[in-house]
Amino acid sequence: MLENRRAHGPIGGLDATRFPALADNGSRMEKLRVDKWLWVARFYKTRSLATEEIGKGRVDVNAVQAKPARELKTGDTVTLRQGPVTRTVVVKALSGTRGPAPVAQQLYEETADSLTARRQTAEQRRYAPEPALSIENGRPTKRGRRELENAQHWGDRWSASIDE
Repeated sequence: MLENRRAHGPIGGLDATRFPALADNGSRMEKLRVDKWLWVARFYKTRSLATEEIGKGRVDVNAVQAKPARELKTGDTVTLRQGPVTRTVVVKALSGTRGPAPVAQQLYEETADSLTARRQTAEQRRYAPEPALSIENGRPTKRGRRELENAQHWGDRWSASIDE
């Protein structure tokens, strides 16, 4: 059985018969739906999530807002936003089956501009202040609560001016 495991492809059992994206014999697909390709390339966990993100306008193909059924071909440029991260990738291959991550990474190539932009946003997020630090101590103490109440209720005065 150990010999059988070694007989498989170079990436732990990945071969061109199971994953067409690895085939170099010209039997590749010519067109594939954008939502399916995004799912196969592992940008989104489910195909319906990919369709939802496309519907929200977060995916562009060749600088044009895409629809889920748009046909994608090799050489197209796909721009997608996932939270604060914007990625621009060039489609290198098409595959109809979702495989492991090493196969999915062979389906696209991220542009140099996209990589530098992602690094810059990661740096900005790393140096940005923690949002939770803007809240001083959370729930006020008994003393702090009394101070707040005294500040909010100005006694029995009906106006802010001091007439007395």
